[in-house]
Amino acid sequence: MHVVVPFAVDAPKTRLSSVLEPRERVAFARAMLADVQSAIRQTGREPTVLATAPADVESPVVVDDRPLDDAVNAVLASATEPVAVVMADLALATSDALEGLFAADGDVVLVPGRGGGTNAFVARHPAFRVDYHGASYRDHRRIAHDLDAELETVDSFRLSTDVDEPADLVEVLLHGGERSRTFLEDAGFRLETTDGRVTVSRDTDRNAAIDSRGNST
Repeated sequence: MHVVVPFAVDAPKTRLSSVLEPRERVAFARAMLADVQSAIRQTGREPTVLATAPADVESPVVVDDRPLDDAVNAVLASATEPVAVVMADLALATSDALEGLFAADGDVVLVPGRGGGTNAFVARHPAFRVDYHGASYRDHRRIAHDLDAELETVDSFRLSTDVDEPADLVEVLLHGGERSRTFLEDAGFRLETTDGRVTVSRDTDRNAAIDSRGNST
């Protein structure tokens, strides 16, 4: 199985701009990528990073600066074996969770993300292609159905939790991989509990606390 991790090298994680400066977002994105790579390696597989620009990372890199759909579909079109695609911001991913994905039966195996996205998948059907726009999980189910492909869905907290919004930092501090969690701790982020709600605060004057629903406190 060929495991691919798409990675945006420049200006990643713009939805975290309220709590992280541009250079911090780059460093945090790389920390999450490193945790994802480590979890994949622990399954006995070496990932390929599908990067938008040259990147100095701990895996083979293929550079493709086209939009995500085009880049991933090029990989699928040229594949001679099953392909797994795992997003680079799955900071909670573990080898056990990934093994559950890789071992699941089906021509197409999907991991839905919150809000209708697709956080990871395995494609064994040679004609399967992606469409990440909008509610991609729904679209990928339709694409698999149109191909008459056997479809499976993996329900996994660790793989369904991608890190896009300030509220997601709560989950990283609670459950994230070592590099991602350490980055946030070193940057001054801390968990707080107020009125029964878990929040994240930062030890700087410019950052308000962010609760688990994404609200400033």
